[in-house]
Order: sequence, then structure tokens, then C-alpha cells
Amino acid sequence: MTFPLVLNTFRVRAFFSLFVLLGFCSSSSGTIRYEVSLAHPEQHLFHVTMTIPDVTGEVVVQMPAWNALYQIRDFSHHVQQVEAFAGSEMAPVEKLDKQTWRVRGSGTIRIQYAIYWDEVGPFASQLNSEHAFINPAMILMCAPGRRLENVSLSIPNPPEDWRAESGAGVSFESMGRARNFFIEAANYDALSDAPIEVGKFEEFQLTGFKPEIWVVIHGDNWKRKKVEEDLKRICQYELKLMEGAPFERYTFILHIGKGAGGGGMEHADSTAIGVPSDDFLPGVAAHEFFHLWNVKRIRPASLEPVDYSREQYTRALWFAEGVTNTYGAYTLVRSGIWNKEQFYADLGGQITELENRPANRWQSAEQSSLDAWLEKYPFYNEPEYSVSYYTKGQVLGDLLDILIRDRTENQKTLDDVLRAMNTEFAKQGRTYRDSLDVRLTVEKIAGSSFEEFFGKYVVGIEPFPYEQVLALAGLELRIMVQQRPTLGFTTAHDANGDLVVQSVVADGPAAQAGLRPGDIVLVWNGGEVPRRPDRWLREQRPGDQLKLWVGREEKKVPLEVRLGESKETFYGVAEDARASEKARHIRDGLLHGVTRAAAVH
Repeated sequence: MTFPLVLNTFRVRAFFSLFVLLGFCSSSSGTIRYEVSLAHPEQHLFHVTMTIPDVTGEVVVQMPAWNALYQIRDFSHHVQQVEAFAGSEMAPVEKLDKQTWRVRGSGTIRIQYAIYWDEVGPFASQLNSEHAFINPAMILMCAPGRRLENVSLSIPNPPEDWRAESGAGVSFESMGRARNFFIEAANYDALSDAPIEVGKFEEFQLTGFKPEIWVVIHGDNWKRKKVEEDLKRICQYELKLMEGAPFERYTFILHIGKGAGGGGMEHADSTAIGVPSDDFLPGVAAHEFFHLWNVKRIRPASLEPVDYSREQYTRALWFAEGVTNTYGAYTLVRSGIWNKEQFYADLGGQITELENRPANRWQSAEQSSLDAWLEKYPFYNEPEYSVSYYTKGQVLGDLLDILIRDRTENQKTLDDVLRAMNTEFAKQGRTYRDSLDVRLTVEKIAGSSFEEFFGKYVVGIEPFPYEQVLALAGLELRIMVQQRPTLGFTTAHDANGDLVVQSVVADGPAAQAGLRPGDIVLVWNGGEVPRRPDRWLREQRPGDQLKLWVGREEKKVPLEVRLGESKETFYGVAEDARASEKARHIRDGLLHGVTRAAAVH
């Protein structure tokens, strides 16, 4: 569907960046234009032309090193064939480092290059014969000294039956047989925060919302009625919770079906989500839509201004991401998508995940946030070496909410904290000082000190007081211990699809049997090697024998490995039948988003 150009260009974010970027911007001004050709999509090459006006002597351009994930991914390694022109003449191009080029020349400079992408979104970009999904920061160079200037992006002559959508708004131009999709934005940062879907897709508007909310779906494993109903419930609840929409128009870009990946990425006026089926959509959508407020507008100072060239460290992801998880779960239960048993099961699962990771004993919520940039390394993600700020932050959010309700006789809640931060920071164009301003806002709402709580559980690493705090909400923690088998080694598939031993537990049964890192598993118990050994393991018992043939130094070696044993502790959350009246009121408040004051009225 074609609609009028919407220039909702993320004013808050631009305001945050303004005071720092002014010191680095040249006096030149104008519109930096990008043209992205999708010709021959089967080659997976975006052909990009960047046109920069009013250049005096030289201009420096750069490919971002990161975007969408807190990971340095060096998008420049996708770039090919960089060349430049000043007018009709070739201009000298000098590469300064892995992501930076200097072009010498004056007047209007035109830079051309190709960039390869064929990775499933929402954290990447893709061009193939079915569609194009564009995360602009992954395919467009920027001029670091001119990031505040207006930008435009055009996609000329796309395949005949393709359309385009974006949170920034897409206009359509047609002159005879020539066709063009066109986007304008206030600056590079605004454009980079507006993913674009181009191709054949389903599109519909969620009814009953002002401002408008649109849904774009590329995929096949979904039913419109279910998607529409779930998204309407989520949006209705969160918009009511936060007292109105912070956008002029919002777009869900959904990739649903086999190979669509899993997860979502928040943007100022849109989200891009990939899920294997519509069953997985509500959990991701509830989280991403709440990011409209928490992180996109209620924004930690440590994330502004955005520096695309290097890591950007923050101690606030436990709140920006973890407490957004808290509200994802709240939204699902309070909107009726979940029943209360599902809410309790989710909370118990988060606690189980925390308590079964040894790193939870030494990595604080703030340190986990700070170390987000290590997540691209598989070793770091092992239970012994890290804990998720999503998980730790979600549980902290629940505990904070219960304590605020308890101290205020269930008249104030974590909801009030988020609304207060939205009013005092987001709507005023201010960033907050990581955990400090979160604590100060909690104290203002609760009317009492939370310095000890933050010192112990946010900055510090003391064990969370689950039993004591849950009891205040008429809930109890139930602990179950189960024995399970273990392989004693880890594996991963290599580029050829072979299952390769990555690590072997020292002095474990696999090590005693002679298994070594680097061994290629050829035969598994006399048959084919399972695609997912962890799933195979679920059907076994400790002490069972596993007979392997492995490839090692061009030889086939037989091994017999006895499965090990470990004890796994599971945590559940259930209602306490003996809870006091006050605790039952708090419990109802968690489940339904109400306070005692609201109940009285």
C-alpha cells in the first residue's frame, strides 16, 4: 500500500545526539542522498551510490562497526569495489582503516560500492529473489562529520510487483515505466533506525488505533486473525499503561515462517521481528513494543550519542532490556494472552535460569550489562562465565514492583516508575544516568530508600531474596531437584555440516574414554549422528553407554563413552493459600496491573 510520506524522524534521539555532534560537524549543510539498486537480487548485492554535496577538499566516510546488536560485527567486510567521482571525474579514494575511507575532491562527491548481504533479519540484512530487508546502518556508509544533515534514500526500479514499507515512511514515485521508492529522514541516525522491507508482503492496519499502527508480514506460517488479535491486545494494554503513543505512525515488520530466525529489534517508530510461527509472536512483540518507551525514549545517557565506530558501554541494560522483559510478561498476562499459571511458570523459569548459572554468583546486573559486547563469543555465553542482563533484569523488575507495592500499601507500583521516567526524561528530551536515576525515581515513587537494594542486587552480587519478597505478594518459591545425564563434551557443526567435538570435561567419562577436542563424530551408537545431541540426551539415563566412531588425523577411532550425571534444580512460583489480605492484593496487582487506590474507585 502506498501512503503519504511520514517524516517522523525520531526527534528525541536526534536531540540527544545534537550537543555532542555539533562539535564535529562541518559547516556544510544539505541533503546527503543514497540510491540503493536491487538489480539482480539473486546475487545478494546491494549496489549503493552515496552523493554528498558541498565538499571542500576531501570527505571521510565510514561503515558502522555495529548496529542492532551490542556486538562489533564490522559491516565493512561485506563491502566491495569502492570508487568515487567528483562531477564526471574519478576521485582518489584512500582506505584509512577497516571501516573508513577518505575521498579527495570538491563540490558534489559521488561514492559507489557494492555490499553483500543474505542473512535473515531482524539483526542483519538480506537481498534475494523473494525480498529485500534493509537495516540501513548495515549497508549505508555515513559521513561522521556530517551526521546531522538531512538524508534521503531511493530504491529505483525495484522488481515490478514489489512494494516497500518502513517506520520512516516510504513514498512511491512513478514516471512512465520508471518506478522509485523514496524515504527522507532528518539525519543519518534517524534513517539508520528505520528498517525497510521491500518485496511481496501482506499489509494491514490494526483497527481502533490513533495514531495508526500497521503490520507488514513476509512469510507463510501465520493466520491473520491470530496475529491481529494478539497485536491489538498488546498495543492496547501498553499504550494505556504508558498514557498514550509516542509515535505518529508505527509499523510491525514481521518475518514469519521456516528460516525466519527468532527475536526482534526495536526501533523508534517500528520493530522488525522474526519468528518461526505466529505462536512465538506475542512474547517478542510485547517486549519490542514496550521498547517504544524503555530504551528508545527513556534512554540511558551512556548510549548517547551513538558511536557507530566502537563499543558503547552501559551499565543500564538490566533496566533497558531486562525490565522491558518484565513488562513483556506483564503485558501478556494483563491482556489475557497468558493465564496466571503461564505467568508464574515464566517467572519460575527465569529464576531457574539465573540460579543454574554459576556466573550469577559473581557477575552483577550492572557488570552483565557492561559485558554485553562479549556475547558474540560462544565461550562467554557458557553458564560458568556469564549471566543474562535480560534474565537478571526481569527478575529484578518483579522484585522491585513487589517491594514498591508493599511499602506503599499497594498504591504505587513499578508502572508509576516507568511513567515518571517517561515524563521526567523522555518527554523532556533528557537521558537518565544509568542505575542512579532509576534508583532515585524508585525512591521518589515509593517514598523510601532503595539504596540497600540497589547496592546488594544491582551493583552487588548478593543472592536475590526470592522467598522473602515473593511472600509479600502471596507467592511462594518451590524447589525441585532432578538428575539428568550429561555427555561430558560439547559439539558444534562445522562449515561442512560435520559434528566436531569442541571441548571435553577434564577427568570426565568422555575424557577418560579418550575423546579429544577436534574429533569429528562419524557414527553415533551404530547409526547416524543426531543433528541435536542435546535432544538425544533427554531420552537417556546417567551411566548409559554411547558408542562412537570419530575421525582423527585421517583415522577412524572407536570409543565408548559412559554418560555422566548431574543434578539440576528447578524453581517454580505458586500462590500461597495462607497469604495475608495485603499480600493477595499485591498479587492481584501484579497480575492485573491495578493498585489498591484504583480498586477503591
